Amino acid sequence: MAEVKVAVRLDNLRAPLRKSLPLVAAMGASAIEIDARNGIRPSELSDTGLRQLRKMLDDLNLRVAAVRFPTRRGYDVTQDLDRRVEATKAAMEFAYKLGAPVAVNQIGMIPEEKDDPRYITLQSVMEDLGRYGTRIGAMFAAETGTESGETLAELLDASEDTYVAAALNPGQLIINRHSPRDAIKALGNRIQIVCAVDGVIDLAAGRGLSVPLGQGTADFPELLGLLENFQYRGYFVVGRRDMPVDSAYDELAQGVEYLQNL
Repeated sequence: MAEVKVAVRLDNLRAPLRKSLPLVAAMGASAIEIDARNGIRPSELSDTGLRQLRKMLDDLNLRVAAVRFPTRRGYDVTQDLDRRVEATKAAMEFAYKLGAPVAVNQIGMIPEEKDDPRYITLQSVMEDLGRYGTRIGAMFAAETGTESGETLAELLDASEDTYVAAALNPGQLIINRHSPRDAIKALGNRIQIVCAVDGVIDLAAGRGLSVPLGQGTADFPELLGLLENFQYRGYFVVGRRDMPVDSAYDELAQGVEYLQNL
C-alpha cells in the first residue's frame, strides 16, 4: 500500500498564517488545506502576497492539498447562482496558482427526480465547473455529504463530456446514515481528495455527530484498502467543521499521527 499523505485543514487552528504553517509542519503533515472564503481570500491576495505564501510553504516543505470554498447555499439554489459559480471558479484559479489539484465544496441537495428543475440546475453547474477545471488545470471536487455516494456519482456521471472530481468525507456520510464503503465503490477514480473526518450515530439523540478521527465508526484501514483498488494517491485532510478551539491543535496532531500509523 502506498504511503498515506496527510494534510491539515488550516482554518481549524484559527491563528495567523505565519504561526499556523510551522505548527502544521511540526505535526508531521506534508500539506495544508486553505479556506478561500473565510481564510485567505483570492481577491485579497496580491501577486506579491502569493509569492510570499509560496515561499513560506517551500521553506517548511509544505504543499497545498486543496482549497476549500464553502458557499452559503448549494448550486441547486438559483438565487445569486451566477455570482456563486463565478466565485467558485475564482477559488479553482486560486487552487491552480498554489499548485493544488482541487477546490472543494458541497454542492447542495440532490433531488430524487431527474426532471426536477433543481437537478437540472445542478447538472448544468457541474458541467460548467467541469469544463472550467479542464481549461485552467485545477478541478472542482464535490464533497460527499447529505446524499449517498451512489446518488452523487449518478449526477456526476450524467455528463460524458466534462469531469468533476469527488471529495470523500466518511464522517459526513456516516452522520447522514450513508455508507463510506459504498461511496468509494460508486465514485471510484473520481475521488481526488479525502476529508479524513469520523462520525457516529447518537442513538439517544437520534442524530449523527462528528468526532475526533479514530473515535467514530469510520473504518479507515478498510477504507484505505478500498481506495487502493482505485490507485488513490491523493491527500487525507485532517480537520472537521466546528472543531472545539481549545482542543483543535491536539486533535489535529493526533489525527495526523493516527493516519500515519495506519
